[in-house]
Amino acid sequence: MSQESTMYNFWLNFMLLLPTLGVPVILLAKDKVAKYIAMLFSVITFLLSVFLYVQYQTYSTREITAGLFVFETAYNWIGMLVGNEWVTNFDIKFITGVDGISIYLVLLTTLLFPLSIWFSWGSITENEKAYYALLLLLETGVLGVFVALDLVLFYIFFEVGLIPMYFLIGLWGGKDRIYAAVKFFLYTLVGSLLMLIAILYLGYSAGQAVNGGVFTTDLIKILNYSVPTDVQPWLFWGFFLSFAIKVPLFPFHTWLPDAHVQAPTAGSVLLAGVLLKLGTYGIVRFCLPLFPAASLDYATAIAGLGLVGIIYGAMAAMVQTDIKKLIAYSSVAHMGFVVMGTFAMTEEALSGAVLQMINHGVSTGALFLIVGMIYDRTHTREIAEYEGVATHLPIFTLFFMISTLSSIGLPGLNGFVGEFLILLGSFKSSVFHPSLVIFATTGVIIAAVYMLWMFRRVMFGKLDFEKTPKLKGTTDLNSLEVGVLLPLVILMFAIGLYATPFLEEINKSSAIIISKVMAK
Repeated sequence: MSQESTMYNFWLNFMLLLPTLGVPVILLAKDKVAKYIAMLFSVITFLLSVFLYVQYQTYSTREITAGLFVFETAYNWIGMLVGNEWVTNFDIKFITGVDGISIYLVLLTTLLFPLSIWFSWGSITENEKAYYALLLLLETGVLGVFVALDLVLFYIFFEVGLIPMYFLIGLWGGKDRIYAAVKFFLYTLVGSLLMLIAILYLGYSAGQAVNGGVFTTDLIKILNYSVPTDVQPWLFWGFFLSFAIKVPLFPFHTWLPDAHVQAPTAGSVLLAGVLLKLGTYGIVRFCLPLFPAASLDYATAIAGLGLVGIIYGAMAAMVQTDIKKLIAYSSVAHMGFVVMGTFAMTEEALSGAVLQMINHGVSTGALFLIVGMIYDRTHTREIAEYEGVATHLPIFTLFFMISTLSSIGLPGLNGFVGEFLILLGSFKSSVFHPSLVIFATTGVIIAAVYMLWMFRRVMFGKLDFEKTPKLKGTTDLNSLEVGVLLPLVILMFAIGLYATPFLEEINKSSAIIISKVMAK
């Protein structure tokens, strides 16, 4: 690792910890300035991520092609210094780095957090210091998951993100917020404990094989360890079940609609935009390369669960009367596509799955922001209480229309590229039958049905304030709200019209993962 690359690793770690540094500043400040401090720290974090992305492109081809991570550096953590030598019985280090898969998830995270904080300026009026402090703590937790290259470090950040989201739902959520928060917490915690057990076993066995008998959770070293095929299924399920709950994959999805509906708007945006990606990212980063034989053995069954999620999520969304709950169930369907693409074991499908993680964060994040904006005006999310909004709120309607079309995968917008690559790569998959893909395409059709049906009922028809009294007196989007949505809409068109720069970097990493899996 060159001195220059090590310097960039310092900036990567500074970006990771910067939001947490803002927490004590907020707690020591007055309530009225808490939101400005949170915005300042989150914007600087975003600018740092952009700076690192620009530098990343200089190194990515050389280091990723060699099977390395960009800006990867390890710092001793648990042990003691004896003379000039570090002595420890546990090879657990603070190791961070990025590749073509994680770099875009980092950028998505650092973009959505300032937008969520910006939106919250007009909607959060109680306990502002605690609210913004929790958002910044959550940002560090999410970023840590995407850059951690040590299994224990990954586990710590995976759990850190659980705590602030629990309080965000439980303190600033809707009327059933306690039930939703506890359900979210318990589901995720149980899954995480299974992963911890698997990490401990893997650390000891890998330590004996490739680290001189010293327990290790260094991902770089563990990737050089061939886990015995008779052990792989147990460790695979320990990791996979934890990630499947986080995705959430059917049948572990039941916590998601409750959490989305009860969470404050910013909580829903971040939950859909980045927290669900912790599960799919974990599958790609750990399950596939560490347990390739088990991944191949269970690929058909898991792709089948993804298919069930696609159809079930779409059908459940069709019968919802609450706009937010409809979008929540659409997330189950979208993540089903991501899981199917991940286990197709082709470069096209895996690259499409990673891109679709980004697309879902952009389009569904925008939809939750839009629903939050109309809810702040009318205090209702019931579809039946809206009609003729387009003639009354034209700017709002425009942004809602673009985000809806992005979500259903209209060509020219980002959702189409990800779904097309997933379906294309899955159809040529050698690990499951093409019939799975044929059935999955029906999910695309059903998604268009329920999203456009909802859009028509809310936006069109005759505007009658006697039938829809809550719309009376409402105003169109202001400049702050347009500013929140505009970056996401620009991304929808940018990825939809020219996805090559994104796919070039993603392909470098997905090709290595697929080659490792298929070599087994």
